[in-house]
Amino acid sequence: MTRLRQLPERWRRFDVTVRDLPLGLLILFAALLPASHTHGTQLGGLPGRDFDALAVAAVAFQCLPLALRRRWPLLCLTLVTAGFAVDQLRGYHSLAGTAQAIALMSAGAHLERHRRPLALLFSAVYVALAIALVGVGGTEGPSEFVMYYLAMALVWGTGSWLRSTRAAEAAHRRRVAEDTRTAERTRIARELHDVVTHHVTAMVVQAEAARYLTAAPDRLDVTLAAVTDTGRRALTDLRHLLDVLDPGYDGEAGIPAAGRLLTLVEQTRQAGQPVEFTEKGTPPESTGSADLVAYRVVQEALTNALKHARGSATSVEVHHGAGEITVEVSTAGAASPAASPGGSGRGLAGLRERVDVLGGEFSAGGETGGGFVVRARIPAGSAS
Repeated sequence: MTRLRQLPERWRRFDVTVRDLPLGLLILFAALLPASHTHGTQLGGLPGRDFDALAVAAVAFQCLPLALRRRWPLLCLTLVTAGFAVDQLRGYHSLAGTAQAIALMSAGAHLERHRRPLALLFSAVYVALAIALVGVGGTEGPSEFVMYYLAMALVWGTGSWLRSTRAAEAAHRRRVAEDTRTAERTRIARELHDVVTHHVTAMVVQAEAARYLTAAPDRLDVTLAAVTDTGRRALTDLRHLLDVLDPGYDGEAGIPAAGRLLTLVEQTRQAGQPVEFTEKGTPPESTGSADLVAYRVVQEALTNALKHARGSATSVEVHHGAGEITVEVSTAGAASPAASPGGSGRGLAGLRERVDVLGGEFSAGGETGGGFVVRARIPAGSAS
């Protein structure tokens, strides 16, 4: 059974000419059967003629070139048309005349250049064949020739339709692939922003504070140790992100472990930001991407607090409810006159997109009494 299932895949590995050859061989075999002689296409009204060596050559010229119908469609159509002309002019009327329609459709579907001039050229060849058939005693009137031409034009048009449909599908796949790449680049940029900005902001704040602690070695040592710990956490988070980008990623490396929110809050406190942290409820066993999104919301809000309201009282409240996680991070007005590191402006927009993807609600803005608050309601259990 396994070998049988592998046959289609093995067949597709062959060159396209090899895969197209069986159709030509099948028509060739059918056309050479005595029972099928003079039962094929009859154009021009010439009387039938018994098969001879030239008939076999004409049949072969119509059937065997079908192996080239996708690789070299113009050559295929030229050879098949030559064989068809001999077939009709000699009155063999073989079943191989079917190959003319197949070659014409394949040309319409696979010819890439000079399509209109070639259509006009083969139309002229058909007119010349019709005149030649009448010249050697053909009894069909103009209407029959016109009807056959229109039938062949329909076949060409069908091939052209197949070509345009295939091109439209290829363009659609390219657009989807480009949109996917763009979305992936955006996601990676957002992840890098979330991971790097928070840690680097904390390190910058801690390093600036260390400049004023040279007279207090103990406090300086604590501050530098905090910078070191923050750098290590940044490296750990970057490794998690690289795990996500690894083709062998199993889907768990990027999810923050339990207790990471408290670690995040402690890190922000070490950077000099007074943070009050409250976590209510018990996280369910399966939350999908909600835990990661909640973590990113808190991370980005604390990063902004360090940047724009350093030293101001900050409150973090996380509530694990039935089927959702709610997050609220509020910061009082700016209390530090020190300049804060610049931001990219994509953090809050990225959070809104994350929450929206999971069907949640997100808001961020100033409070009436001053300060800034970030709120998010994130449905739990949704896949990323």
